[in-house]
This record gives sequence, C-alpha cells and structure tokens, in this order.
Amino acid sequence: MSTEDGGRDAAGSAVGPPDDGTHANPDIDDLLAQLDALEEAVDEGHERERVRETISLVERMPGSDAFTTRISKYTGRDIAQSFVGGIVFALPLLVEGGVFEIAAWFAAARIAGLPVYLAGHVCFVVGVTTGLLYYADFRDVRVYRPIFGLVPRRLVGVLSVAFLVSAGLMALWGRLFAEDPTALEAFARVTVVWGGAAFGGAIGDILPGESTGRDVSERLEELGDVFDD
Repeated sequence: MSTEDGGRDAAGSAVGPPDDGTHANPDIDDLLAQLDALEEAVDEGHERERVRETISLVERMPGSDAFTTRISKYTGRDIAQSFVGGIVFALPLLVEGGVFEIAAWFAAARIAGLPVYLAGHVCFVVGVTTGLLYYADFRDVRVYRPIFGLVPRRLVGVLSVAFLVSAGLMALWGRLFAEDPTALEAFARVTVVWGGAAFGGAIGDILPGESTGRDVSERLEELGDVFDD
C-alpha cells in the first residue's frame, strides 16, 4: 500500500462515518426540539417549569421559526387583542334582526325538556374556537401552564372575553332585553353574538404572533404573593 493511500485511510479513520447533516449546523429550532423532548421526559413539576421557562426564553430569540410562528405565553396584550377582535366580529351581529329569531328557536326547540340545540351551538362555538387557536395553520400555539393542568388558559380567556363583549354590547345597545325575552332566550341571544365574537377574538389573538410582556400567570403569582405577605 502506498504512503498516499495509507494517509487517505488514516484520514478516513479519523473522520469516521459521514455525517448525515442533521446536526452539522444546529440552530435555535434544533434547541427547541431538544427542550420539547426534555420537557416530556422530566417528572418533577418544578423541573418541567424550569424547562418551560427556558423554552419561553429561547422562543423570543430572533433567528428561529418560533420567533414568528410559535406562541406559548399568554399576556395582557393577548387579552386586549382578543377583546378588539371580538368587538369587530360582534358589531355586525348586534344590528341583525336574525339574532332574535335564532335565539327564539334555541330557547323553544327542546328534546325531553332540554334546549339541546342551544347546547349544541355552545359546543360548536367552543370546538371551532379551539380549532382556530390550536389546529388552524396560522400559528404554532402551544398549551402552556393550563388551568388545573388540563384546560388551556388561552381558550378560556378568548371565550370569556368574547362572552363579556357580547353581553356587554347587547346590554349597552338595548338589544339584550328588547321585546321582553325570557331569561333563557336572552342568554341565547348572547350566545349567538358570542359565536362571532369568539371567532374574531381567536383570530385577533394569534394572528399578530406572540405578544411581548409578562405572562398572565406570573402576574397572578405576584399578586398572590402580595396578599400572602
């Protein structure tokens, strides 16, 4: 074997098998993927919380897709954005006479004495809002610090803000108790407008991307510490 061939063989042995390029040039997205895997692997609650805090910090760093598409924090600005989106989508329904007709149908149509169509409408609104937030291809919205470890805070926030917007505007414009409706029919009126407000609130929340500022949970924890002191 020639010296030249031996040199090439030695160099090849030193280099080892060719790299497939997966980790040749790691970036922030690779780091986030590793952190996501670590979050799933840890068992202790405080360890998982530290990992989530690190993920949130990395997501705010320019240079990754997460900087523009990934959303995990839920801030006061997100609540304000869903409030504005809810108003924009609710306003056209406030002057629509069909809202009264739909609400009357919801209140009157019953099976075994239960307003099943009204219940179905509520489930429909919750389902579509969930789809807009977490499954539509607008943003990569992550469930972070869910309520009771199960219920997404963003979903609860969007639905609650939309309901308050709907009820408040209908009462303000004299549409809630017009024509002397029953309590169930008045509630049904709110839910009709609530559907549009919830969809608008979801879009208004996630389309601008992740908001700056502190997470709502952090502010609530600080408030709790103040009362404890």
